[in-house]
Amino acid sequence: MDPVEITPVDTAATADASVNTAAPTAPAAPDADDLLSELLQPLRLAGVFDSRWHVRAPWAIEGDAAERCAVLHFITGGSCWLTGEGRTPIRLRAGDLAVLPTGSAHRLADHPERRGGAALCSVPLRRGPGPAGATGIGGSAGPESRLLCAGLRYDESAATGLYQALPWALVLDRAQVEQEPLLRDTLRLLAAADRPVGPGDRLVTLRAFEMALVLAMRNLLRDLAADPASLPVLRHPGISKAMVVIATRFAEPWTIESLAREVGMSRSAFTAAFRELVGEAPARHLTGRRMEEAARLLGETSLPQSSVPPRVGYQSAVGFHLAFRKWYGMTPGEYRAGSLSAA
Repeated sequence: MDPVEITPVDTAATADASVNTAAPTAPAAPDADDLLSELLQPLRLAGVFDSRWHVRAPWAIEGDAAERCAVLHFITGGSCWLTGEGRTPIRLRAGDLAVLPTGSAHRLADHPERRGGAALCSVPLRRGPGPAGATGIGGSAGPESRLLCAGLRYDESAATGLYQALPWALVLDRAQVEQEPLLRDTLRLLAAADRPVGPGDRLVTLRAFEMALVLAMRNLLRDLAADPASLPVLRHPGISKAMVVIATRFAEPWTIESLAREVGMSRSAFTAAFRELVGEAPARHLTGRRMEEAARLLGETSLPQSSVPPRVGYQSAVGFHLAFRKWYGMTPGEYRAGSLSAA
């Protein structure tokens, strides 16, 4: 048993009397949708900024690396190039949707070698019709393009190592977008010059972009699952099963050994494969999932604070308190108070 590795501040939470000691068997690969749900778990948004662009060649838009931010670019007319330092340029055409899961620094331009240009979050230079006017940049006679661009802020502490390891940019082409009518219609509404506004508009916009991001990521991740080279963990039966177990059964008293047995692997092989494929140790991944759920319970429910620790795998309130403060930089009480004041 190795309780210290899983929860160093809560040894009482790691007793595992119910572990099956029978010889391990090769695990069956989990349902792909289970693992995709685990990947999408951190994507509940905390804020969004969006802009519409009407551009003529020559032009370029610079998107700086944005922490805790996913980025969407929906091409509503014309075409452009998506590039990044050391990245292979990607051609985007009308109807295509590009997703940058972690907001990597990038550039949109009429030519892959174009440099300089407007900042993605700049104040619009020229307003178009409607309440959400378009920013106009570039020349006066070159080919035109139109874009909807958005930065979607999420809680970085809730983003797993696996999510952070996603490719810098993922693209759904027009045909793929058209095959998802809810995604297609949501994007068109958000891109419209006469997008409806009214009471609660900020919240409606936030949730509409959140839905667009989740719908897009669901399709993109299914494509990745068919390509082991893009995200190998999706094709590793033991580690992918462990990811689902941690996502859905985080409150159980896991140790490294019991997790490894659950997925039919030795402790050393499990730990090494998990680090390589997920990007962090299984202990940290488990702690992150527990802390994510604890923050949700504290910030979004009226559950008594004393009832939170056992809901997330801690039998000791003191152990939970110390773990939460180490993870978020504040106590559970301070976190709840901040959530209430922000509501």
